[in-house]
Amino acid sequence: MIRKVVSINEEKCVGCGLCTTACQEGALKLINGKAKLVSDAYCDGLGNCLPACPTDAITLEERKADPFDEVAVKKRKAEVKKAAEAPIPCGCPGTQARVFEKLPMKADKVSQPTANQGEATSTESQLRQWPCQLKLVSPRAPFFDNCQLLIAADCTAFAYAGIHQDFMKNKITLIGCPKLDAGDYAEKLTEILSAQEIQSVTVLRMEVPCCAGIVNSVKKALSDSGKVIPWQIVTIGTDGRIVNRM
Repeated sequence: MIRKVVSINEEKCVGCGLCTTACQEGALKLINGKAKLVSDAYCDGLGNCLPACPTDAITLEERKADPFDEVAVKKRKAEVKKAAEAPIPCGCPGTQARVFEKLPMKADKVSQPTANQGEATSTESQLRQWPCQLKLVSPRAPFFDNCQLLIAADCTAFAYAGIHQDFMKNKITLIGCPKLDAGDYAEKLTEILSAQEIQSVTVLRMEVPCCAGIVNSVKKALSDSGKVIPWQIVTIGTDGRIVNRM
């Protein structure tokens, strides 16, 4: 049949993954760093993914395509959810929640000022819990109770030298990469916010387009949780400096 389906310009696509989050049918997937239409049958042709694309790489085209299949879409969404929730078969200790009562042993002092700070600072870790990877944490882990939550794109730890003292201190830290991690963070974050009493949420992202995915997931989770929680977004430039707070 002739109908409208999405078309992706790979030259414009930056692989940010925002379209995969916006598509409620699971018709889009990141493959080798580019968004791809998995199947014509998964695309409803409504174009909800179009406004999510920061580079206008997605358009609707009218062509011969398989009919939209709601049954197939439901099956695919169930499979994706099951895969995302599957336990890690290797017995990884990342599933074992721990709270650090005492901070790790101090390392040597930084001998030179960093690009972000005018004075030398301690390299003492401010990580308060394990695991810290967003995909690994349990929404009902005790360390979430009454905490201040930091949700950080993993590149920020390498770009911003003072992340431990300036952002992680006295917070529970969750990290992830919206471009490389499979699935969407919104559902897990909604579970956390709904199940726990969170005092505040800080989102630490890079200035690159793909990092908007982590911001959108937090916004959706805050809305879906039905709770009013103070939150802020801090953007780190690729040169390691804070370029925006909002």
